[in-house]
Amino acid sequence: MNKNVMIKTENLTKNYDDVTAVNSLNLEIFEGEIFGLLGPNGAGKTTTILMLLGLTEPSEGVATINGYNTTKESIHIKKMVGYLPDHVGFYEDMTARENLRFTGRLNNLSDNEIETRIDTLLERVKLSDVSDRKVGTYSKGMRQRLGIADTLMKDPKVIILDEPTIGLDPAGINEMLDLIADLARKDRRTVLISSHQLYQIQKICDRVGIFVKGKLLAVGPIDTLGEKVFEGQPLTLELNVEPVDERLISLIQSIGEEIKVTSDQNQLSIESIDDIRKPLLRILSEHNYKVLFLKQRGRDLDDIYSRYFTGEE
Repeated sequence: MNKNVMIKTENLTKNYDDVTAVNSLNLEIFEGEIFGLLGPNGAGKTTTILMLLGLTEPSEGVATINGYNTTKESIHIKKMVGYLPDHVGFYEDMTARENLRFTGRLNNLSDNEIETRIDTLLERVKLSDVSDRKVGTYSKGMRQRLGIADTLMKDPKVIILDEPTIGLDPAGINEMLDLIADLARKDRRTVLISSHQLYQIQKICDRVGIFVKGKLLAVGPIDTLGEKVFEGQPLTLELNVEPVDERLISLIQSIGEEIKVTSDQNQLSIESIDDIRKPLLRILSEHNYKVLFLKQRGRDLDDIYSRYFTGEE
């Protein structure tokens, strides 16, 4: 069964004078999927969102949501898409209920529909008991949850979230991630999350795209990203084994060509292009070597984070 493409970009590009903020972005996001657009600050994520929302025109290429051109058919886009920016804006001297009522009226909902949705959404985001407090008294986490309720007032097919967990404490992060997961799993909405919080977002995303300096480096499930990002680059295995002798090094090098082994007492460092963990463990077992420690570096989430996300601020 074919998946329905909800968000699609084709050679989407945005130039600002001599700076290319988004460079030929080709991307498909499916209906009911949680997709993470992940990259360091300044990667072009927010610019991409602005083009998807029809708030800025691309220099080249096209973006569509549910078949509608985001630039030429912006009225349809506004009806279908809910957006939660990184800094949510509310009327501080109004209550949560009053803020949601205002949003409902902006979206031409009937009074009965507005009140019903307010009650349902405040319950869903766990703010019913503080719904009549002024939003100016809310914590960051409460404001973020109210932001989710606000985006849901018009019952959108697509929800775009820009850094939804930034500034939250661990409990607030977990609450927000649970809410986001429900939007796709229970509601079948399509969710696009823009973030640099790699380790948080990986918990709920079906697929992620690594976005750096305006370019999409790789797309896929989190467990395959490293292979795509670092394709063709060597892997390093850290092996602690007993005993370490010349026969051991010869056995390891017999697994394949271009395997480099260096040793420091019982600690070995093995460099290879291919993942050799399975044949390595088989050889060690067959020849009665005792494995004390084995870790592969070079294509996992830590390596992606170290290369592209550390120190971006």
